[in-house]
Amino acid sequence: MSTIGQKHARVMVVDDSAVVRGLIVRMLEKAGVEVIASVADGQQALRALERHDPDVVVLDIEMPVMDGLTALPQIMAKHPRVKVIMASTLTEKNASISLKAMQLGAADYIPKPTTARDISGGQDFQRELVSKVLALAGKPANLARAESRANASASATSVFAPTMPASGSITLRPETSSPIKIIAIGSSTGGPQALFEVVRNLKGLQQPIVITQHMPPTFTRILAANIERQTELPCKEAADGDKLEPGKALVAPGDYHMLVDKTTMTVKLTQTPPENFCRPSVDPMFRSVAAFGSGALGVVLTGMGHDGREGSRVICDAAGMIVAQDEKSSVVWGMPGAVALAGLASKVLPIGEIGAYVRRRAGGR
Repeated sequence: MSTIGQKHARVMVVDDSAVVRGLIVRMLEKAGVEVIASVADGQQALRALERHDPDVVVLDIEMPVMDGLTALPQIMAKHPRVKVIMASTLTEKNASISLKAMQLGAADYIPKPTTARDISGGQDFQRELVSKVLALAGKPANLARAESRANASASATSVFAPTMPASGSITLRPETSSPIKIIAIGSSTGGPQALFEVVRNLKGLQQPIVITQHMPPTFTRILAANIERQTELPCKEAADGDKLEPGKALVAPGDYHMLVDKTTMTVKLTQTPPENFCRPSVDPMFRSVAAFGSGALGVVLTGMGHDGREGSRVICDAAGMIVAQDEKSSVVWGMPGAVALAGLASKVLPIGEIGAYVRRRAGGR
């Protein structure tokens, strides 16, 4: 990838709809993103990769000739460093395919509005598209410019804030020694893969586990089902009033913040305004988890923006502790980087070590 400032992010758009391709291309170019190719199916994308070297590919799922899921491993084989964003409408089938694609190596997904008319007026979609493209391309300078442009037209309920942590040294907080009473995990871009890696180590623990992953409705329910199927950790999408149970995980549903109530040992779902442009957001979950004091263990995984930082601060002020994913293993070192650079983490670990550490710290063998 090129040095920041030498060129803008280079993107290939793959979608069988010429109208949708054109709208996506215009949104990206308006934000200063260089669209190097725009093609109609996976086979054309593979041919285009012989002439172009994109940073990011926005890849539709349902296409004739060669669909996105078929093209994905071939695209990654041709260009191992390319970041692929799967694009799909919000159907149960496409949510399942998108999650499978992320397990196969796609970096992220973006839910497409169902019509070209919706896309053309979709300020939230534009913000999310541009933010994810620039974050995955590793262009923080461009990201800052895109944020100011997107903010000029996007609504206040947009779902992602394209901010990156500033560079700096990391100061670790002392680890706590108190027994862990609850485990709370927050993640965003690249999160599903990271979640599977972490929670497969948490089966059989005695603490309840709560998870906020930035995802829309439908996706969160399928994510919870996949977590249970692949890791054998009991897991479900949370419903309002669900009990916090030992060794079981609850996932915040799309479009709802999830809070925990220590007194009743239940979760509460709310549709209060988005925080950090997100709903669900990690910060409100972490703030509520801080009621467990020194028994609260928060984990912040890969993701763009800084959601989770201020909630981590509340957990730390209440004598709990935070573990953050390291930069090298993160798809985007936004959220964990913000926590680590703010001096709120007691451990900054590669994704392959976080689950084992949490298990030890929670009293598992």
